[in-house]
Amino acid sequence: MDLKLETSDSVGVPEAGLAAPTAGQTTPQSLSLPFEPLPQFRRNALDESPERADNRGKRIGIFIVAYNALTTLSKVLKRITPEVWRNVEQVAVFDDASQDETYELAVGIQAMTHLPKLRVLKHPQNLGYGGNQKAGYRYFIEQGFDIVVLLHGDGQYAPELLSHMYAPLVRGDADAVFGSRMMKDFGGPLKGGMPLYKYAGNRLLTAFENRALGLNLTEFHSGYRAYNLHALSQIQLENMTNDFHFDTEIIIKLHHQGFRILEVPIPTFYGDEICYVNGLKYAKAIVRAVNRYTATSRAVRAYPEYEEYFVPHAIKRSLYSVHYYAARLVGKDQRVLEIGCGDGVFGAELARAGNQVVGVNGQERPAVERPYVDFLQADLETGLSEVARIRSQEFDRILILDSLEHLRNPANLLKSCRNLLAPRGKLIVSVPNAVNLTVRFMILFGQFRYRDRGILDWSHLRFFTAKTFGALLEEQGYRVTYRRYTVMPVERVIPLRPESALLRFASRVLRLINAIAPGLFAYEVVMVAER
Repeated sequence: MDLKLETSDSVGVPEAGLAAPTAGQTTPQSLSLPFEPLPQFRRNALDESPERADNRGKRIGIFIVAYNALTTLSKVLKRITPEVWRNVEQVAVFDDASQDETYELAVGIQAMTHLPKLRVLKHPQNLGYGGNQKAGYRYFIEQGFDIVVLLHGDGQYAPELLSHMYAPLVRGDADAVFGSRMMKDFGGPLKGGMPLYKYAGNRLLTAFENRALGLNLTEFHSGYRAYNLHALSQIQLENMTNDFHFDTEIIIKLHHQGFRILEVPIPTFYGDEICYVNGLKYAKAIVRAVNRYTATSRAVRAYPEYEEYFVPHAIKRSLYSVHYYAARLVGKDQRVLEIGCGDGVFGAELARAGNQVVGVNGQERPAVERPYVDFLQADLETGLSEVARIRSQEFDRILILDSLEHLRNPANLLKSCRNLLAPRGKLIVSVPNAVNLTVRFMILFGQFRYRDRGILDWSHLRFFTAKTFGALLEEQGYRVTYRRYTVMPVERVIPLRPESALLRFASRVLRLINAIAPGLFAYEVVMVAER
């Protein structure tokens, strides 16, 4: 979505580009904006620290989201400390198509005061709380800023503490800083006037989110935030919500991508501002956002707001899955050749077990490449005989997991692997069971429908049963010494953790069912073969 903004005439900047103002850009009658902190911030213990407010050469922007903030916006601007005004490069008010005169008030303040760092911008149409943030972050990223602090125009968060928010980012201690009202430094939320039902709802939702995401934050639902924009630029914002649970989605993305989150205490303010959040609708949206992320990250289904985290062929970590068996069959301290290594995650796990792993893929390099002692690109259709670096090596274990079914002639690859096995070396290979019960039912009802993954993955060119798979190995000079049948991947249907008691119980039950008729119930066939 393109950023379309109306800008105030007093800064004299065309809509297409907003350049930084010059120091002398004021009106003849310009006045200074007085600093008017709330009474509790006038005590010496809470005085601004020049050292803390120092930008240390960083370009810092203050991003004020405003909607119908006519009665509060000027107070918010007056509560920003002089030290912060000196150290930030720009304070931008983003009016989200307010129905009152918020924009006109901000333009008037800009025209009548000596505030060359103030920018006033207005969206022609309301973008929503999340949409306004997306527009603002894109604006500051495009302007080349290093840090942005999100401040609300309704005065619910303390502008007096802006330096507390951005100082950890200036020091490099974090990638994102969240103000927490649940920390007790300012007396806690109830003392600050937070209604009991909102406090209880906040704590319950935060506990749910912490448990689901593996975090330990004191509060997920504060709107006082600061970001390192170099980190934020690596977050895909486009498909995220425009609604109030945008704040939760961005925490999820920061956490997933490994960025450092720090909390700082802030006071709680509840006055006569209008709340536009429907509590029950918001809670439902939070639960939905977490569940959609869980489903996407565990490869159950790709939801658009998290689609970059979806891995179609992710590791199956449940009991009696193909990777469960493969990890145990490889063991440790082995020379391993992993063919079709995908994103490299499983190879990294084998390397952590003490194995020396060489990876082979087609054209795509693995995202996790560092653990491999060597990585080779090869046309698997023609085998490995053309890869000079590998011809003279021998391996204790050769892995071909879920790859043969993608080849027109898998015999070429199997033939070249035979010459790479060390004496008593083992080939560990798996293929989907083409006569699984689910496929039989489809055929029974006259369907043979390809899908994005699974047994009928659209990229599968060959289909095997346990019998035809074993025959293929024997034809290429192998002797099958071990076979196992994997269970149906419940975690691809229900987003359960691998350690979940329910998932482990389901896997054990499915294993017992497999034992009755493996050809009918097995999801994949795993075989170990020697020369």
